[in-house]
Amino acid sequence: MEQISSVFASNDVVFENPIKIELHSTTRKTIMDKLEILTDAAKYDVACTSSGVNRKGNGRDMGNCLSAGICHSFSSDGRCISLLKILMSNECVYDCKYCINRRSNDVPRATFTPDEICELTMNFYKRNYIEGLFLSSGIVNNPTYTMELIYQTLYRIRNVYRFRGYVHVKGIPGADPALIQQTGYLADRMSVNLELPTAEGLEKLAPNKHRKSILKPMRQIQNGITQGKQELALYRNAPSFVPAGQSTQMIIGATPESDYQIMSVAESLYDKFALKRVFYSAYVGVNEDKALPAVTTASPLLREHRLYQADWLLRYYNFRVSELLNEKHQNFNILLDPKCDWALRHLEQFPVEINKADYTVLLRVPGIGVKSAQRICKARKTSPLTFDSLRKIGVVLKRALYFITCNGRMLYNTRIDEDYITRNLLSEHEKLPFDKDGVTYKQLSLFDDGMENVTVFRDCLHTE
Repeated sequence: MEQISSVFASNDVVFENPIKIELHSTTRKTIMDKLEILTDAAKYDVACTSSGVNRKGNGRDMGNCLSAGICHSFSSDGRCISLLKILMSNECVYDCKYCINRRSNDVPRATFTPDEICELTMNFYKRNYIEGLFLSSGIVNNPTYTMELIYQTLYRIRNVYRFRGYVHVKGIPGADPALIQQTGYLADRMSVNLELPTAEGLEKLAPNKHRKSILKPMRQIQNGITQGKQELALYRNAPSFVPAGQSTQMIIGATPESDYQIMSVAESLYDKFALKRVFYSAYVGVNEDKALPAVTTASPLLREHRLYQADWLLRYYNFRVSELLNEKHQNFNILLDPKCDWALRHLEQFPVEINKADYTVLLRVPGIGVKSAQRICKARKTSPLTFDSLRKIGVVLKRALYFITCNGRMLYNTRIDEDYITRNLLSEHEKLPFDKDGVTYKQLSLFDDGMENVTVFRDCLHTE
């Protein structure tokens, strides 16, 4: 058993809190044992983006963070692995039906100490394996106890180990708000998982969790970010509070919500809580339970992909959910991406003249993205654009050609007909972020068999 005294920091004042954390372990595990258990246990949490904050090295501390994001590596299913993504603990007092770490499951358990996580992060960073830390946790004892462990880790990695790289941590619903507040001054991004799209689904599959207790810290973080920005505007040296914003994650496919319901929840979160990202995690069957889909049910990866595409349209293309889906049309077209599907249902708005259309109109043309729309608006100021110009700009003409004209002409003599355009679009095979047969790829692990030399990771466990 190890005791860790809780230390809170308020601006430049550090004071002791009488709360003590006791770390229990029934069997003595090495740090390597814990690392193997807790990196594997973290693979189902996909909310690990690292963009949105800019912090230069100061010559004294370790690391820096660029607003364009850290150096990324990706596993076969597209997940970012450039962060050390681990759980503080996979011990949990909750019994969520969909979770591999639920209380009733007989799985190997482990809990890191704050110093163990700090040492791992620093040693992986020094060897250029990672650029930051993504830290989540099961609920050990109670939410406040768990949040205290996370806070202690961040306090030590920032103030004792002097690490200034990117750190993303989970806010624990039900934890003491003071702990969440103090953690926010040490993290770059915080996320509070919504878990499931609706309160009904949460009640059915996660009876220990409640929607109100999830939204409360989400609101606290939002208010803290707003206040932090106001303080920075007044005082240059004011501490930053969650400078990269907050995010959340929903499990898709464990409960019967439609895409319309899911995207409506996401839109509401963006509007009411100013989230940076909503992540959609395709349900992976790991537990046998009559309330869940069968374990043999394939993960809805293509559905997850369509939800991410639609989410992009909400955040960057000025779409609203009501334009993409409605009560009669509640699910996305599996065969076509949401933007193409919308365009085919609104052919009365096409073709669009490239040399005259507003920027907001250009964004709605399939095959034209944000950057290419900006380039079009800039380039046409000097001379009229042609289809060759559009190719150089980066427009995907194999999709856009059915919806645009250049100087009053289409690229080919194309009919503005839904069936005709649909057949042609389907003949162009879409590149999906997973195997065309729907094979699910696991997250790349530090312990994959395909690695040539695992001993390099074992070397990281020892301080130079």
